[in-house]
Amino acid sequence: MSGRGAEKDRVAELVGRARAAQALFAGADQETVDEAVTALAWSLYRAEHARELAELAVAETGLGNVADKIVKKQRKTFGTLRDLSRVRSVGVIEEDVTRGLVKFAKPMGVVAAVTPATNPGATPVNKAMMVLKGRNAVIVVPSPSAVRTTGRAVELMRAELARIGRPPDLVQMLAPPIERTVTGRLMAAVDLVVVTGSQANVRQAYGSGTPAIGVGAGNVPVIIDDSADLEAAATKIAASKCFDNATSCSSENALVILDAVYDAALAALDRAGGALVSPEEGARIRAGLWRDGKLDRSLIARDAAVLAGRFDLARRDARFFLVEETGIGPDHPLSGEKLSLVLAVYRARDFDHASALVREILAYQGRGHSCGIHTADPARARALAEGTEVVRVLVNQAHTFGNGGGFDNGLNFTLSMGCGSWAGNSISENLSWRHFVNITHLVTPIPEDRPEEADLFGAYRARWGA
Repeated sequence: MSGRGAEKDRVAELVGRARAAQALFAGADQETVDEAVTALAWSLYRAEHARELAELAVAETGLGNVADKIVKKQRKTFGTLRDLSRVRSVGVIEEDVTRGLVKFAKPMGVVAAVTPATNPGATPVNKAMMVLKGRNAVIVVPSPSAVRTTGRAVELMRAELARIGRPPDLVQMLAPPIERTVTGRLMAAVDLVVVTGSQANVRQAYGSGTPAIGVGAGNVPVIIDDSADLEAAATKIAASKCFDNATSCSSENALVILDAVYDAALAALDRAGGALVSPEEGARIRAGLWRDGKLDRSLIARDAAVLAGRFDLARRDARFFLVEETGIGPDHPLSGEKLSLVLAVYRARDFDHASALVREILAYQGRGHSCGIHTADPARARALAEGTEVVRVLVNQAHTFGNGGGFDNGLNFTLSMGCGSWAGNSISENLSWRHFVNITHLVTPIPEDRPEEADLFGAYRARWGA
C-alpha cells in the first residue's frame, strides 16, 4: 500500500473508532458526563501519575522541571474540574423566560486536539476534560518531541474511562510518526480542530476546511508603576517567571518600569532572585540565546545555572536574569518571547510612555495575548486595558498563575488562551467547555417588542433632517 493510502487508512481507523465511542456517549446524562470528566481529571491529578508524567516530560523534552510540572498538572486539573463541575452541558443549559429562549447543548462529534511539547501531559488532559464535558470524543495529536509523555497521559485517561465502564476510545492519540501530512488528513476528517502550540499548526488547522480554534503566541509585557507595592510585585514576578523554567506562554517576558521607581524596583527584584546582568553579559545573552534566528533549544526552559554557565554570568546564585533593553523589533530579539529565565527590562518616563512601550512590544510579538500591571491605581489598569489590543490584562498578579485561570481571579482554568483576531484566532477568551458544544435555540413567542419609529430615529432626524 502506498504511503498516502496507509496514512488515509490510519486516520480513518482512528476517526471511525472515535465516532463509534462518541455515538455511545452522545446520549449520556449529566451525571454520567461529569463522572467521565472526573475520571479524566483523576487520571492526572493522582499523585503518582502527576509525578510519573512530570518526570517523563522532563526526561523526554528537557524542558522545565519536575517539581513545577507536578504542581501545574495538579493545579490546572483541579481548577478545570472545579469549573466544569459547576455547569450543565447536557440538555437545557440556559432559559430566558423574558425573551422566550431556551438553549440546549448538543455534542459536536470528534475533536482533534494538537498539543505542545511544553505541556505534553497537562494539556491533553485539560482539553480532553472539556471535550468530554460536551459529550464528544477526542483524538490527541502530540508534539513529535513529546510522544512518549503524551502517549502515557492518553493511556492513563483511557484506563480510567474503562474502569468506570465508559468507552476508552473517547480518548485516542495519533501514533507516531507525527507528520504534517497525516495531521492534515486528521484535521480534515474530524468535526473541530483545537490547536495549542506552534503558529504553523494553528495556520494548518485554519486551512484544513474544518472549524478550528487556535491560540496566539505569548510575549507578556508587564508595567511596574510608581504606586506599586514593589516587594509584592517582585515576589509575584519571580514566582511566575521561574515556574517550570518559564515554559508557559503566559510567563512575563518584559518589565516596563517607571523611572520614578526604576532603581527601587530592580533592588526588589534582586531580593526576589532576579539578577541584573552587566552590559557585557547582556550582549552575550543576546548573541547566544538565538541560533540562526531561532531560540536555542539547548537553552530554553533550562535552570538558571545552565544559563549562567553558558553565558559566563557573574551571579551564579540568581533564579532569573534581567537584561536592560531599549529597542523593540526584529533587530532587538530580547523584545520577543524568550521561553527562558531571562527578562528584558525597559525604563519608562511615565505611565503613558510605559503603555506605549507595552503596545509596541505586543505589536512586534504577542499581539492579542496579554499584558499586566502592578499598580495601586485602578484608573491606570482600566486605561491600559482600554488602550491595548490584548484579551487579558492582569492587575497585581503573577501572570503564569493567573492568565490561564486562578483561584483568586474570575478567568476559567485552561491551558489554551485565545487571542482574538489580533493574533488571527477565532476566539478572544480562555478556551472552555462552551467551545465544544453546539447550541439549539428553542424560540417561543413573547409580547411584541416593537418601539415607535420616533424612538429609534427621532434624535437622528432632529439633528440631521429627513
